[in-house]
Amino acid sequence: MSMREGNLEAPTRHALDWKNPEFYDEAACLHEMERIFDICHGCRRCVSLCQSFPTLFDLVDEGKTGELDGVAKQDFWKVVDQCYLCDLCYMTKCPYVPPHPWNLDFPHTMLRAKAIKFRKGEVKGGEKFLASTDVHGQFAGIPIVVQAVNAVNRTKFARKLMDAQLGVHPDAWLPELASQRFRWSAPKALSHVVTNGERTPGKVAIFSTCYVNYNEPGIGFDLLKVLEHNAIPYVIVEKEKCCGMPKLELGDLETVEKHKTANIAALAPYARDGFAILSAIPSCTLMFKQELPLMFPDEPEVALVQDAMWDPFEYLVARHKDGLLKTDFKQALGKVSYHIPCHGRVQKIGRKTEEMFKLIGQSVEVRLNIVERCSGHAGTYGVKTPYHPVAMKIGKPVFKAMAKDEPDVVASDCALASHHIAQGMAQAGTPAKAVAHPLTLLRTAYGIAP
Repeated sequence: MSMREGNLEAPTRHALDWKNPEFYDEAACLHEMERIFDICHGCRRCVSLCQSFPTLFDLVDEGKTGELDGVAKQDFWKVVDQCYLCDLCYMTKCPYVPPHPWNLDFPHTMLRAKAIKFRKGEVKGGEKFLASTDVHGQFAGIPIVVQAVNAVNRTKFARKLMDAQLGVHPDAWLPELASQRFRWSAPKALSHVVTNGERTPGKVAIFSTCYVNYNEPGIGFDLLKVLEHNAIPYVIVEKEKCCGMPKLELGDLETVEKHKTANIAALAPYARDGFAILSAIPSCTLMFKQELPLMFPDEPEVALVQDAMWDPFEYLVARHKDGLLKTDFKQALGKVSYHIPCHGRVQKIGRKTEEMFKLIGQSVEVRLNIVERCSGHAGTYGVKTPYHPVAMKIGKPVFKAMAKDEPDVVASDCALASHHIAQGMAQAGTPAKAVAHPLTLLRTAYGIAP
């Protein structure tokens, strides 16, 4: 097999050597980008994934030579800025990833460039604030204050101010702060007999995540009700910080390490004690399953938490295969348009939420429309002023596909993506009748009241 024929083996990942001083050598990083971009230009297989690749190919095609040598090195940063580290190019498209000799890792090269940019002080304060979910979530759950903040944030004046000061596009959908925080109001523990399966631990620790805690606690409550219905004992993780994904996307690796230190210290005891750790936000789950182990490959407790971390539907489907999940579904779900988020697709677990919908469909009506393509939201990318129009453009095929057959409900494991999709559908004149998280739909199918 020649190099041009690509690699047929499963992709492997090298650890991120981010503490090596050479990692921050800008000239060396640009040289590696040049090597990788030249390969990408010759392949172009990833052109439909995100805006990084069209940006790169336009730079090449519009340059003086029609090859990469006609692109100014300074323009490489335009490609970097369009990458939101979804990892789809690495995990699903690129034939030249390790163990191929060309050793191409596009997302981690973009991460290296972002880290250099951050260390040089070229990341704006507004971007840093947007990535500080533990900070701007602090108003959540405070009576009167949270209502006032939400009301102000809806005004045109506030949106213009956010545009000017934080770089948040005036038209981008923003989540509201919750009137009650998940961690403050969730039952702290549920006691049942622990029933371990061949594939699954019989007890669960819930990593709340910033989004569930501060913005949509209902997702967390629905997960707890599903666990209770299945007699699975659970606890809420005693302490937690942001998983670090928003900071990773900025290249702020030192803060990622601080969050890792706090979270691993809190989560490792649960992993040692035989808990399955569940996180209902795919980006957070991926952080513990992939990014932190690649950043800290020599830390045994990081690996311990990695092995204990589950996507909720990964856990529930495995529970079913153990013969320990109830299938007494009572409530039909009707027509469901379900979007598979990128950070779920790259976890190497398969399409577990889809499997659960199909299991429900064996008992009650579920007419499923599956869409497996990037919605364009990508964390904070989709709300930023320069990128929101691009995010809406990327999402157009998804908005159209999700509107097929006028679904009763639009769902995605990524709550941000589902709201972004609903916004795009509304702009296209095919508004969603309802938006719900798959865990909410599972709770509904069981006939459990909110």
